[in-house]
Amino acid sequence: MSGNIKKVRTSDLELKDRLVAINRVTKVTKGGRTFSFSAIVVVGNEDGIVGWGLGKASEVTTAIAKGVDAAKKNLVKIPVINGTIPHEQVAKYGGASVLLRPASHGTGVKAGGAMRAVLESVGVHDILAKSKGSSNPHNLVKATFNALLEMRDAYTVAEQRGVSIEKVFKG
Repeated sequence: MSGNIKKVRTSDLELKDRLVAINRVTKVTKGGRTFSFSAIVVVGNEDGIVGWGLGKASEVTTAIAKGVDAAKKNLVKIPVINGTIPHEQVAKYGGASVLLRPASHGTGVKAGGAMRAVLESVGVHDILAKSKGSSNPHNLVKATFNALLEMRDAYTVAEQRGVSIEKVFKG
């Protein structure tokens, strides 16, 4: 990941949470089977701020609540320009590989499952996304976040290069 990760405070943000996946886990002991649940949750304000969290508990509602709390601690700012992303990006996490491509207005969110939850939470309205490799929701969410964290808008590029915004577009 690049060094342009911007942490965000949760105060005065109106965050919406989306449940990506719930997994039931069984622990076998000599007394029988013990069930617990893990929930992966994505929260965002649909305006460029998003975070993900994993919660584990013996009840589904508690696991989701823990996931939301964990997600609020991991909020980051993602550049969204005119409802889409600034440029094409490929990223990988574990066996999951994702391709994110900006789309023109009116295209919609062309993404599946875990990627859709993350992209809608960010506030992207038009994007073409492809998931390659593993469909494991945990790895897909992390791969999507890796791709989004690599995004840089023109202002960030100009600042990092120490040049004017006009020079970035000239070449």
